[in-house]
Amino acid sequence: MTADRLGADGLRAAMERFRDALASHRDVINQLNVYPVPDGDTGTNMALTLETVVTEVSAAGEGMAEVCGAISHGSLMGARGNSGVILSQILRGMADSVAVAGHVDPPVLASALMQASAAADEAVSAPVEGTILTVVRDVAAAATEAVDQGVDGLIQLVEGCRRAGRASLDRTPELLPQLARANVVDAGGAGFLLLLDALATAVDGRPLPDPPPVDPTAGVGAAVAGADDPHGVVDPHHSGKEGDGTRYEVMFFLEAEDDRIGEFRAAWEALGDSIVVVGGDSLWNCHIHSNDIGGSIEAGIGVGRPFDIRVTDLFEQVEHVESLVEAEIGGTVTAVPGYPVHTGVVAVSVGAGVRRLFESLGVRAIIAGGQTMNPSTEHFVQAVEQLDADEVVLLPNNKNIVPVAERVDDCTDAVVRVVPTRGIAEGLAALMAYDPSAGADENQSAMVEAVEDVVTGEVTQAVRDTESELGPIAAGQWLGLDRGGLRVVAPSAAQAATELLAEVIDDGHELVTVIAGADAATADVEEVTAWLGDNHPEVELEVHEGGQPLYPFYFGVE
Repeated sequence: MTADRLGADGLRAAMERFRDALASHRDVINQLNVYPVPDGDTGTNMALTLETVVTEVSAAGEGMAEVCGAISHGSLMGARGNSGVILSQILRGMADSVAVAGHVDPPVLASALMQASAAADEAVSAPVEGTILTVVRDVAAAATEAVDQGVDGLIQLVEGCRRAGRASLDRTPELLPQLARANVVDAGGAGFLLLLDALATAVDGRPLPDPPPVDPTAGVGAAVAGADDPHGVVDPHHSGKEGDGTRYEVMFFLEAEDDRIGEFRAAWEALGDSIVVVGGDSLWNCHIHSNDIGGSIEAGIGVGRPFDIRVTDLFEQVEHVESLVEAEIGGTVTAVPGYPVHTGVVAVSVGAGVRRLFESLGVRAIIAGGQTMNPSTEHFVQAVEQLDADEVVLLPNNKNIVPVAERVDDCTDAVVRVVPTRGIAEGLAALMAYDPSAGADENQSAMVEAVEDVVTGEVTQAVRDTESELGPIAAGQWLGLDRGGLRVVAPSAAQAATELLAEVIDDGHELVTVIAGADAATADVEEVTAWLGDNHPEVELEVHEGGQPLYPFYFGVE
């Protein structure tokens, strides 16, 4: 039965269906990547953002004001990454408009989409066309035109919006050369269109669209640090200029009066770019790329109280997106028995061999996770509270998990410190400095220093043809990456590994740790070890079976 309008229950159902659609299409959206390795960022972050929205909506009261308030608050607090922040602003704009009307009919939906588009554009200092911002704007314009022409009903309006959105998404490669070169459409725009599918399902009960087939080996992977976005997806608020030189991504929540935000934005505009400030009612989610970390934070202090501060070094960032076995999905926490210690360690891990390595180095609890299934704060709290330790150090071992780990200290009575490790090799290096009898602060300092002393690298396989700073890349070729991004393109995993090691090893290095993945051929491992023996006989070599998927080799060079 088709509804003429949606009330609170209908809007609640639409958010639940949107969550379901993002979850099922997550890998498809993640593959819409302007670089040749699969990226777990946009689809994953949008899906996780909606998980928080639905959690709040499920607990909200029965009225439209309560449901809209839950959508607004849940999207702000649950926003993950750039794509999640932009999506949160879209949802907040729509919710604010619908809350006033008390229902959703064609005029209200058109108005809500216009407000959503304006809110998203407002949040971005330098919008880029050909991104989710363009798609939302085109959909809102089509909705307004349809209402002005007397559209027959709500489902007819939603279907018209879907057609306009699809056409807009198909045009995104014409507006962004990066998309055209990679032969993909914008990932964020694709995720937004699933909101319209969810609305159609809520209106007339039709099933959600099935995701198109996904290559099971290419749904997750590593991101290559690129000129626009270190995650390898197009940043909708980046100026698009090459070589702008901004090194750090700074994000935090800001408690500040709404009339001080203009002053805050102006201060940030003098410090960097890629600025997004979303929120209202004295609570704001803030994002900037800048070379001045202190100044960026001080600008927030000047107008209010920043908290949950997260800083990422974009030049060094290479995040690996791990495929988790079915048993690991959901952030399973595994306790490791042992003698009582003053400071325990909790680590995020994927791969049975990697898990055993962490346990052998003193890790007391393992959280199964990676980029495709980021553990929640609750998983970390559960791990911390089951340890027999007065103080705890967390090793997130993935850039996307660091912000979650940094919330844990406020959620438990234990003393919790985070060593912001971005990969398995960094986690192992940190454990070399771990002292179970010392305090968490002392351990954190020593472990951070140990991480800074290690050079990391990894090898994975290209999943599509593309152009890169190293020239053309064909699907199936092997890629060597370090913290700075793509360093090697080669016809085999072993050749990519040896050429990458040739790039990163120098005369000052003494130890190379090789962590072989689940798909690392024995012959390839032998070729790498033989190359090291021939070319760097003075360097000590350790080879471990990690069992990680998609990455035949992780390297740590010290």
